[in-house]
Amino acid sequence: MFTKLATAAASILIATSAFAVDQGNVEKSYELKDGSTVYIFRDGKMAMEDKFGRAGSMKEGHEMETKDGKKIMMKGNEIWRLDSLLHGDHRGN
Repeated sequence: MFTKLATAAASILIATSAFAVDQGNVEKSYELKDGSTVYIFRDGKMAMEDKFGRAGSMKEGHEMETKDGKKIMMKGNEIWRLDSLLHGDHRGN
């Protein structure tokens, strides 16, 4: 019984620490007028989450407007990074 509990605790610790490392790569996030959110990673590349919580594709150079009226130009299209960040802990491997 103790080994099962210890194994479960270790698995949770590993999973949550991996998630925290991924979150550490996000430098900023902005809410857009259409209800989506754009994430800017430390390397300057970006990814977009739609208003339903899914990672979405956006062409590089596309102009977006934040809720407060600022304009942001899309750089990169890091769908895989954002998808892993948003849903990585929900997948069975």
